[in-house]
Amino acid sequence: MSPDLELAERAARAAGEVLMTYYGRAPEGLASKTSATDPVSDADREAERVIRELLSAERPDDALVGEEGSRIEGGARRWIVDPLDGTINYLYGLPQWCVSVACEDAGGALAGVVYDPMRDETWTATRDGEPLLDGVAIRGSGREELAGALVATGFGYDAGVRAAQAAVAARLLPRVRDIRRMGAAALDLAWTAAGRYDAYYERGIQHWDIAAGVLICTRAGLSVRELAPAPPSDAGILVAPPRLVDELVALVTD
Repeated sequence: MSPDLELAERAARAAGEVLMTYYGRAPEGLASKTSATDPVSDADREAERVIRELLSAERPDDALVGEEGSRIEGGARRWIVDPLDGTINYLYGLPQWCVSVACEDAGGALAGVVYDPMRDETWTATRDGEPLLDGVAIRGSGREELAGALVATGFGYDAGVRAAQAAVAARLLPRVRDIRRMGAAALDLAWTAAGRYDAYYERGIQHWDIAAGVLICTRAGLSVRELAPAPPSDAGILVAPPRLVDELVALVTD
């Protein structure tokens, strides 16, 4: 295992331990971020603190960007951290949330980990290695017909954005097997990398949501396309088997 990947996994698991101690309890330190429906709690903050302190101790010269505000300037490598992806699920007691940690250099992602504490599943990849789930190699879907595809997506917090996203989903739904919306982008990507979904798309996601998951999907043989902004929706990504990607991009692009 590469040193970057080993450290990313330790950081993700350390955050997962913190999150499990808060899970199921009444929320503490609850506040809103971009809107009243976009919450953050002490669990998010504490999980990010644990990751930040671990990375700072072992890689003091590296940069770091965390969803909950951690910003450390550094040298050639940068850590991208989402300490709790799926906060709403977490606060409602729904077991669909995870930790995402990625390491990047000037060439892009070097290593990525998505850790699901509820199932104790760890999804990993490096720039040059095969993607793994708990140490076992995984491969994305090879589906070739859109009508049989199970597609995951997500929705934003702003009401106007959600209305636009609903229109896209309504256009897509008759053309595919079905659509799933589970509420944790990093986990959606990890599941797509292992073929639990055939494809995934979403607009309005942030870099910390997808940095690790996109690397895992790429190494799993899936095509990754950037989606241009479609006001009021921001830019996004789409991940799909190579034979389906162009058709899906056309369907979700206004």
